[in-house]
Parts: sequence; structure tokens; C-alpha cells
Amino acid sequence: MPLSLAHLGPPGTNAETVAMVYGDRHLRQTGETSQLCPYPTIAQSLKAVAAGQVDLAIVPVENSIQGTVAISLDALWELEGLVIQQALILPIHHVLVSCAPTLADVKTVYSHPQALAQCQRWLDAHLPQAQQLASNSTTEALVYLREDPTAGAIASPRAAQLYQLPILADAINDYPDNCTRFWVVGRCPGVPGDHISLAFSTAANVPGALVKPLQVFAERGINLSRIESRPTKRSLGEYLFFIDLNGNAGTESVQIALETLPQYTEVLKIFGCYGVSRILPEELNQNSAAHP
Repeated sequence: MPLSLAHLGPPGTNAETVAMVYGDRHLRQTGETSQLCPYPTIAQSLKAVAAGQVDLAIVPVENSIQGTVAISLDALWELEGLVIQQALILPIHHVLVSCAPTLADVKTVYSHPQALAQCQRWLDAHLPQAQQLASNSTTEALVYLREDPTAGAIASPRAAQLYQLPILADAINDYPDNCTRFWVVGRCPGVPGDHISLAFSTAANVPGALVKPLQVFAERGINLSRIESRPTKRSLGEYLFFIDLNGNAGTESVQIALETLPQYTEVLKIFGCYGVSRILPEELNQNSAAHP
């Protein structure tokens, strides 16, 4: 049976690109093939893993320009039994895809909210007349562009090639070093690495409720690389706290910290100890050649 990989669809999304690279790495390492399984939303791809319908999900978690992908964090907290096995960092290259003859003819631009936000300055400067409409993915609107020559979409060069649509403007990212971190999520641990992700709620919104859990790490010299709050959805002003820390769960200081942390939290979820790697340009080139 091939390894089944859930990701945000339709075909041509950045999540699919990461899933393909992961599948290629898996093939080289194990000799086993993989199967791509597109889902309409990020949450549905994670639910498919939790329900045992697929082996893994590839989901975006953080962009270097727009920050956290909230739906990924919320779904990971709400679903049970999910474990982060690995993180992959993908360089993001946005293009404007359209059948319009010129930029002045574009009246509407579609894309995922993250992509629209990552190109906001370019859109304001070059398409101030265009209405910006959010879609579930960067490729959802591409199938309609031939029917409407006044419409455009922000997508990847691979998506433009896949749907055989013209690129009206290239490299429209507001920042050239734009990249997104993706998590590979399954139901069992992967190979341990030097990153740990966890989340917790506090028993009450009182002074020191957050400081005490953070001191558990500070007192042991453990570096926190990210901390983010998300609403509990129970009451206004109540929050969950998502934390990434540098360290391996097998080291004594980290073990003690994780054993101590429940004293100062209401609910604690440790999502995984995993490694982080970058997707290299040559992998993307090989991927484009192998998956036209």
C-alpha cells in the first residue's frame, strides 16, 4: 500500500508541492511509493488523519510574512491523537495568472487569504482597481480564468504550468525571501529532532498564569522559538498558548521541564519532537520534471 498524503487541494497548491517533495524523499529513503490525497480545506486534511482515512497530512503552519496559519493550530488542538513528525520549509514564489491582455484589464484577483496578504503591496501598486476575493486555496479559481478574461489569480508557477494558463506578472511577493513552514502530521511519532511543539490552556486568567509555565523553560535554559495565543472559543479573553521550543525530548532538562509543566496548566498537549529541513531548489526542479 502506498503512503497516503493528505493536503490542501485542488492540484497545484503549495501544500501539494510539499507533499510531492516529501513523497519523493520517502521513496528514496524507503523504496515505498506515496499517494496524494487533496482535500478542500486544511482542517479536513487533518481530520482525515485523525479518522485514519490517510497516513499523513501536510499542512502549512507559519509564513515568514503573514505569520501563523490559524486554522492549522486550531485543528491540531481540537483533534485527538495527532503528532507532528517533521517540519518542511518551502520557499514561496507567487505569480499573477490571468488571460487578461494587460494588468489594466484585470478587475478581480482571487487567491487564498495568505497569498493575497503576502502580495498586498504589489497589488496596491499594480492593481489598485482590482477587487480582491479570498478562495479556499491558491488554485481553486484557476479553472474559471479562461471563462473570464478580467479575472486573475495569485498562484505558483507550477500551478500556471499545470493548468496551462499564462503568467501575467512574475515574482509578485512583497518580500523576496518569503517562505512557509509546513508540518507533516500523523498518528505516531516520527524521528526525534531538536524542535518540540506544544500547547496549553491555563486554569484561570489571573496574574502569573502565563509567567509560571514560561519560567519552567527559562529556569532550565531552554529557548522558546515561538509563542502564540489563540482564543479558547469558550469566552472572550480566554486563550490557548502555542509554543515551539529548541530541544530534544530525550535531554534531561527538557524532560524535567515537560514533567513539571502540567503543574501550571489546565490542559497540556505535546504535539511532537521533530526535525526541520528546508526544501532545496534542486528538489523543486526535480519535482517539476517528475510531476508535470
